[in-house]
Amino acid sequence: YTGSSTAGRALHQSFAERPQKMLALEMSGNNPLIIHRTGDIRAAAYNIILSAFITAGQRCTCARRLILVDGGEADSILSTLLEMLPNVRLGYWNEESQPFMGTVVCKETGQRLLEAQEHLIAAGAEPLCRTAANRDNEALLSPAVLDVTGVANRSDEELFGPVLQVIRVRDFDAAMVEANNSAYGMSASLLSDDEMLFKQFIHEIRAGVVNWNRPTTGATGKLPFGGCGISGNNRPSGYYAADYCNWPVATLEASHLEMPETLLTGIDL
Repeated sequence: YTGSSTAGRALHQSFAERPQKMLALEMSGNNPLIIHRTGDIRAAAYNIILSAFITAGQRCTCARRLILVDGGEADSILSTLLEMLPNVRLGYWNEESQPFMGTVVCKETGQRLLEAQEHLIAAGAEPLCRTAANRDNEALLSPAVLDVTGVANRSDEELFGPVLQVIRVRDFDAAMVEANNSAYGMSASLLSDDEMLFKQFIHEIRAGVVNWNRPTTGATGKLPFGGCGISGNNRPSGYYAADYCNWPVATLEASHLEMPETLLTGIDL
């Protein structure tokens, strides 16, 4: 099953008394993207766009939370991202000038995302860039970047669309705490030139897809694919997809039957 965590939990419950059935769950993600100690600000901003807004944000691996360490390059990254976003082309699949972002799945979904944006702003989020309907079509949404650092009791939910929430923290350890502050565990990425930070990141992050200096959406069918927590039941897809459609069988074999030279203790023949 691929879809929402709510439906996945319902399936899990319905299979609870049928252990003979294999259930592979690949569900939602409230995925973190941490940026710290990177020298190429434009590359960082470009990878944010690829992580958060590809497929109009409609991938389970899309970045939902951008976590930045205060000071250093955080302000430059945000300003460069905001400069780039007007150049992200919106449109329909059959346009001659191919867009980067198309529509979300339906107008009702678009309306829910617009309402979620207003709810976050009312709760204290700072809109760095608002999502809005384009061409009188509520399904064709522009990217949103909302600084939710000041929002108390942030909801751990996946907004399945082009809405990126920015969270600013004091240091890298706090960034790791924030990244793991989620019941989900689909994907996570670190953009950094510091290899020691990645060694800490890959050992501490709770996610099934973990990337370094690559978008959160970067994955390959040559590797396992799946999430932990309420993102899935760790059943791998990708290269190992056949494994969750089959079961292992162990055998002990001999070409003919014969008495052993030494009998087990306690048997006197």
